[in-house]
Amino acid sequence: MDHQPIAKNIKGFTLVELIIVIIVAAILSLYASSKYIGVSQFSAQAAQQQGIAVIRQIQLGRMQSNIEDSSLLHQRFRLVVTGQCLGSQQACTTNTQPLSNVVVLENQDMNFSPSMTIDFDLLGNPTCSSGCTTPVAGQSIRILVASTQDQQEICINSQGYVYGC
Repeated sequence: MDHQPIAKNIKGFTLVELIIVIIVAAILSLYASSKYIGVSQFSAQAAQQQGIAVIRQIQLGRMQSNIEDSSLLHQRFRLVVTGQCLGSQQACTTNTQPLSNVVVLENQDMNFSPSMTIDFDLLGNPTCSSGCTTPVAGQSIRILVASTQDQQEICINSQGYVYGC
């Protein structure tokens, strides 16, 4: 009798490898989703990211406009920070018009602090109107986004760069 070894041609994953890949993918997705979704609430990190986007939108709007500071339209380009609102002065004081340049924390256990008003010049550099000190080289304006479980900060440096710190 002639016994020849059977050659196995293995292609693809084994069952064990497939299960391990699925488990690792599930762990990574749970970790990533937990960073942005709290237990039935808005996370401080998500509020920080939205706040950065809103501040940049206000800043870019001011850099592209050349209206007088005394104009009523200037309210669109003035950043206001209160306990429940971060956005343009117009958006934080007007509840009738839904605007995109605002983050409002209604019915959330979260707030922004300290309360302040910031103007931007045509180069995007920040100037504090009230509640803070205009930053000089190497300094930043800091806005705290705090909840009972977490806190994040938004910084605006003296040259106008907005980032999470």
